[in-house]
Amino acid sequence: MAGVSGCLKYSMFIFNFLFWLCGIVILAIAIWVRVSKDGQEILSPGDSSTNPYVSVNILIAVGSVIMILGFLGCCGAVKESRCMLLLFFIGLLLILLLQVAAGILGATFKSESERILNETLYENVKLLEAADNDAKAFQKALAEFQEEFKCCGLVNGPADWGNNFQQNSKSCACPSPSDSSCTLYDGKYVYKQPCISLIKDVVAKHILIVIGIAFGLAVIEILGLVFSMVLYCQIGNK
Repeated sequence: MAGVSGCLKYSMFIFNFLFWLCGIVILAIAIWVRVSKDGQEILSPGDSSTNPYVSVNILIAVGSVIMILGFLGCCGAVKESRCMLLLFFIGLLLILLLQVAAGILGATFKSESERILNETLYENVKLLEAADNDAKAFQKALAEFQEEFKCCGLVNGPADWGNNFQQNSKSCACPSPSDSSCTLYDGKYVYKQPCISLIKDVVAKHILIVIGIAFGLAVIEILGLVFSMVLYCQIGNK
C-alpha cells in the first residue's frame, strides 16, 4: 500500500506541477490576447460594456487561480495533507462547473454577442469624421489596422472618413492602382474593402483561442479531480 501511495503521491506532484505550468501558459496567452492591438481599440474606444474581450479577462482570472491551485496541489501531495488535497479538489471542481456554465451562457447568447459587436462597429463609424481627442485616438487605431490588414474605412469603405480622409488616406493606400482590390476615391487609390469583416475575423480568432484553451483545460481539470480524490482516499486508508 505504501508503494502504491508513494507512486501516486509523486504522480500527483508531477501532475500538479504541470498544472501550475498550464496556469502560467494560460495566463500568458490570455494577457497576450488582451493587450493585442488587433482591433481592440476599434471595438471599444470608450465603452467597456460592449467589450468582447470579457471572456479573455475571465481567462486571466482562471489562469491565476489555476496557478494557486497547482501550488496547493503540489504541497498537498508532498506533505500528504488531506486538507490541502480537499481544498484543491473543491477549487478545481468549482472552476470546472464555472467553465461549463460559461460555455452554456456563451452558446446561449452567441447571437446577442454578435449583435452587440455589430452595433459597436456601426456606432463607431461616426468617430472617423469627428475631431475630438477620443475620436483621434480611435482614428489612429483604425489607421494602424488598415495598414496591417489592407482595408479602408470601417463599414462603408473610404467614405467613412468624411473630411478626415485625406490625412488618413496613406494608411489604406494601394501599392498598385491596377490591383482589383483598389478603388479611386477623392483622387487617391485606396483599398475598397471596409475593415468590418476583418475586425470580426480577428475577434473570432481570439474567441477560438479562448475556446481551445478552455477545452484543453477541462480535460486537465478532470484528471486533476481524479488524481486528487484517489490520493485523498489512499492517505485516509493509511
